[in-house]
Amino acid sequence: MSKVWLVTGSSRGLGRHIVEAALAAGERVVATARDPKQLDDLAALHGERVKIAALDVVDPAAAQAAVQVALDAFGRLDVLVNNAGFGHIAPFEQTPEDDFHAQIDTNFYGVVNVTRAALPAMRAQKSGHILNVSSVGGRMGTAGMAAYQSAKWAVGGFTEVLREELTPIGIHMTALEPGGMATDWGQEAGSRIPALLPDYEPSIGALLKLFADYMGKERGDPRRVAQVVLALAYHDAPPAHLLLGSDALHFASQAEAARNTAGEQWREITLSTDFGTDGAIPAMPRA
Repeated sequence: MSKVWLVTGSSRGLGRHIVEAALAAGERVVATARDPKQLDDLAALHGERVKIAALDVVDPAAAQAAVQVALDAFGRLDVLVNNAGFGHIAPFEQTPEDDFHAQIDTNFYGVVNVTRAALPAMRAQKSGHILNVSSVGGRMGTAGMAAYQSAKWAVGGFTEVLREELTPIGIHMTALEPGGMATDWGQEAGSRIPALLPDYEPSIGALLKLFADYMGKERGDPRRVAQVVLALAYHDAPPAHLLLGSDALHFASQAEAARNTAGEQWREITLSTDFGTDGAIPAMPRA
């Protein structure tokens, strides 16, 4: 039997590819966007197998209403893809407070809101898959991405905690961690870059030069990512985290190696803080 999906951020980018892949596979889908008119073509093509719902993920009531669309139309909800999100490149010091909050609210609290709305139905079914679109940026820190990557780190932790709570019920949780993909994410990310304060030229200025060279050359194919998402929805033991793309694997491996090196370098300090440890605190390692 086909599954019932709810996908946030369905109007463009990866979300649109996931919706199209699911519908092509015969699934039933609630496609959502802040402007549902952007999804009218899906309804015309796929008839009753797709329902369109307005959804701004930062609004908990709207999240509840979108889930109810799935339950009213199809009687259940099997797969939730928390995909809606965006980022803006800027130094933390030069990021307006409202923009910082907006990125956190969408990228993290949006996941929280829609997951909270979906869980009662999935718990009653004793089944479901929740796929949270995070980023390789949820495993590393990149200058200029304070709000976006902080939210993605939070999504990874949220996914792991709920995985512990929900696996015994039959609900699977996975954080998807793609690298760069051929979507319009980069256009939005670069749309509000301020005139950098001179002190940020060595860090964020260098990043912006790399970013300009990288735009349009992303390795990740969102259509292939969508096919992976489709397969994960039928997997009975999906991973807690799944890197997607060769660049994601490269950067995550670099970040993990740096953490492991620092952990070994500071190991004596780490162990020296337990009760019952004799002697003075060891000398701090030098760079």
